[in-house]
Amino acid sequence: MDVVQLVADFGFPVVMVIGLGYFVYFVWQTITNVIDPAVQDMKATIIRLTDQLRLLDQDMIRLQEKVNTVIELRDADTAPNKNDEKENGSGQKI
Repeated sequence: MDVVQLVADFGFPVVMVIGLGYFVYFVWQTITNVIDPAVQDMKATIIRLTDQLRLLDQDMIRLQEKVNTVIELRDADTAPNKNDEKENGSGQKI
């Protein structure tokens, strides 16, 4: 049937309600079949990336602790050497 004939037989509001019903059905099917699976894949990806970010953060904390320890040990080793190499007023070491 032609759309014009449907409008003539049933009226414009009835034909438009049926058309809008089909549109809602089409959108619902698209969301259910296309968008929801994509969202689920994105959720899995986000969870995996969040876990990797946490691991990276823990690695950075461990590395910072190691660097701080090395700096403290280096400062502890150089501090006694600085006290031993005091100079007198003429530029000679005592």
